Amino acid sequence: MRIEKHPVLKFEKKKEVKFIFEGKEMIGYENEPISAALHANGVKDLKHDHRPRGLFCAIGNCSSCLMEVNGEPNVRVCVEELKENMVVNRQQGKGFFKGDEK
Repeated sequence: MRIEKHPVLKFEKKKEVKFIFEGKEMIGYENEPISAALHANGVKDLKHDHRPRGLFCAIGNCSSCLMEVNGEPNVRVCVEELKENMVVNRQQGKGFFKGDEK
């Protein structure tokens, strides 16, 4: 679901790009927030810390949308812009860089 028309805000669709979410190819628009692309693809559960968490503040102040993007943990997907071929995964706990001790 996407907002197409709004009485105040203007939405400019950019180039369509492919990205991978937990092994599944999805489509979004270049430079839109990753969370918006996920939501448009039906992904509303962004994190599991004892219970599912969805998008909360949408301005980068809380930690409800922290995900792993291209192997980097703790990315706030509500403000991170989508790029072609990004690999996005739900994050477990505090997140770890590849190779770090868990």
